[in-house]
Amino acid sequence: MAYEYTLIRSDRRTLAIEITEDARLVIRAPRRCPAAYIRSFVENKSGWIESHMEKQRIRAESRIPLSEDDVTGLIVRAKREIPPLVEKYAAIMGLRPASIKITRAQKRFGSCSSKNRLCFSYRLIQYPREAMEYVVVHELAHIMHRNHGKDFYALIESVMPDYKERDRLLKK
Repeated sequence: MAYEYTLIRSDRRTLAIEITEDARLVIRAPRRCPAAYIRSFVENKSGWIESHMEKQRIRAESRIPLSEDDVTGLIVRAKREIPPLVEKYAAIMGLRPASIKITRAQKRFGSCSSKNRLCFSYRLIQYPREAMEYVVVHELAHIMHRNHGKDFYALIESVMPDYKERDRLLKK
């Protein structure tokens, strides 16, 4: 099946597929990657592409647009509710973030910088508390482990044995 897609070339080493919020296909490729190889890659991933495009279409149809007042209210709630969760789990894990910031990030729920600064998207406040706690523990674990290796997940599991179920809440 031939797909229409946007091709973005950069100084990356691998090919990547992105399905945007509005169910468009974006392929990211190394600058010198041959076009034929890219087409073959897309064809080989057709099953994955189809299923994820359908998921994005369903999400897009069920998404309720937020007004600026709605977003402001969610940011206020996030600033009130997320830092205490960070403090609670940081104490349990024996870790100390340099700072905590609430952002308007759209593509990720949280991040941890190399200087141990934690950022959380205001969107996280729209999810169940169990999901919020998982993201907090996940980002705190990055202070100790900068990757998603087995030690990283072992640390998360030591604090939150049901982390996999909590993670699934973010994908609904």
